[in-house]
Amino acid sequence: MASLEASSGHRTLHRTLCAVVRVTAFLAFAACLPSCTECAKPSNIVLIVTDDQDVQLGGLTPMKKTKQLIGDAGVTFSNAFTVTPLCCPSRSSILTGKYPHNHEVRNNSLSGNCSSPAWQKESESLAFPVLLSKSGYQTFFGGKYLNQYGKKEAGGVDHVPPGWDHWNALVGNSVYYNYSLSVNGKEEKHGDDYHKDYLTDLIVNKSLDFLNDRSPQHPFFIMLSPPAPHSPWTAAPQYQKSFSDVKAPRDGSFNKAGKDKHWLLRQPVSPMPESSVKYLDDAYQKRWQTLLSVDDMVEILVKKMEELKELDNTYIFFVSDNGYHTGQFSLPIDKRQLYEFDIRVPLMVRGPGVKAKLVLPTPVLNIDLGPTILDIAGVNLTEVNMDGQSFLPQMAPSLRNGTARSFFLVEYTGEGNASEDPACPKLGPGLAHCFPDCTCEDAFNNTYACVRTLTGCNLQYCEFADNESFVEVYNLTSDPHQLENIVKKVDPALLQTMNQRLIKLQSCVGSSCRDNKKY
Repeated sequence: MASLEASSGHRTLHRTLCAVVRVTAFLAFAACLPSCTECAKPSNIVLIVTDDQDVQLGGLTPMKKTKQLIGDAGVTFSNAFTVTPLCCPSRSSILTGKYPHNHEVRNNSLSGNCSSPAWQKESESLAFPVLLSKSGYQTFFGGKYLNQYGKKEAGGVDHVPPGWDHWNALVGNSVYYNYSLSVNGKEEKHGDDYHKDYLTDLIVNKSLDFLNDRSPQHPFFIMLSPPAPHSPWTAAPQYQKSFSDVKAPRDGSFNKAGKDKHWLLRQPVSPMPESSVKYLDDAYQKRWQTLLSVDDMVEILVKKMEELKELDNTYIFFVSDNGYHTGQFSLPIDKRQLYEFDIRVPLMVRGPGVKAKLVLPTPVLNIDLGPTILDIAGVNLTEVNMDGQSFLPQMAPSLRNGTARSFFLVEYTGEGNASEDPACPKLGPGLAHCFPDCTCEDAFNNTYACVRTLTGCNLQYCEFADNESFVEVYNLTSDPHQLENIVKKVDPALLQTMNQRLIKLQSCVGSSCRDNKKY
């Protein structure tokens, strides 16, 4: 009996010891779980920014692969806007998440703070790629950065903005051949050989090298900024005969007089001379041709990430810096105006938690791109000084909770020349970008600020800083092409409300730009 008891006691002790070992092992494993979760690699991010690609006038039509691989595989935002319709200020807003009145880049010139020493000192060091790099992201940039980048007065090619591990930036404005790149601070000259030099292809090929050489243990961020569809509209050889029968759309405000609009819009000859119509049709066709190479770029990137088994853990953003017009209100070609064709931009996103074939009417701005990308990277947005807000809650509600804005600001500072433009001497100094027949696309007093709202009423209210203190108001529900300025027909109380909103938005900073309840 004693021996049985001893045996039984031994077995009990053995079971107890085993249980303790199992519990200890489990606790040790459980203690590791938070650490392992924290060590899981965050999502990769790719941001593609085209140059001057409209969405209102068919700018996405050539991009069948992009719509399939990003739009159909994720979300398309039907109300995406730039906060300023010009390249350098818009790109500065993308990088900083700030309105132009806060990053102070006003136009494409050095004197307008485009890539200036002041910008580099005060804003560039706070751009979202810096925070991504600090969060452990491997970063790659390829293509057009800011219009004055690389110029001698802007620090030359030696200047590599902080936050970028691999830097391949175009010196100056968009071109397709015969350019220089800053490759990690060293000048790399390119000629006119399609296979070696065509910029759209070159930057995607460099990004593939980056993907092959990166560390798989860390997430990556790639920003590609091709020149298309910006002038000089040089298509790849295989696409130079595409869309030969395509012309600019003739509907809406095409070739209409700028009746009841601000001074600059009352100047163009309307209807346009046949020479201007032929010119803009040719530009429209060539713009589409250049976009076919961007469409190829998207396909190449997606296939590469599939090959690397990274696609399911990668957010891909496709957007433009601003819209464009071709003949609207008898303006041949440009951007810089307050109307929908210039301020609306394409925006499509695919990635983890984003449902396929989703179309969202939520108003989204280019100043929201930085906060959204940082949100995906796990950066605490309460510690980031940006005017925009993350739209991750809208496109992936299973991952975040959030609210959409009710209205927002669009602002632009006009450019002009101190002397008379030879193409338009009768109008005197102060104008810029003039075509023959005295059609000018910009002027010093083409300086405006607008409140745009889509919640409650689809309305735009704009004030000009000119000697007329001109005001334009549009009901875009009844007048989607903005043909009628209704400022003299609307309730004065509404005008006062919109004026007060505009005043507050023009001085907003950070969270005050997002909290519409205070307006």
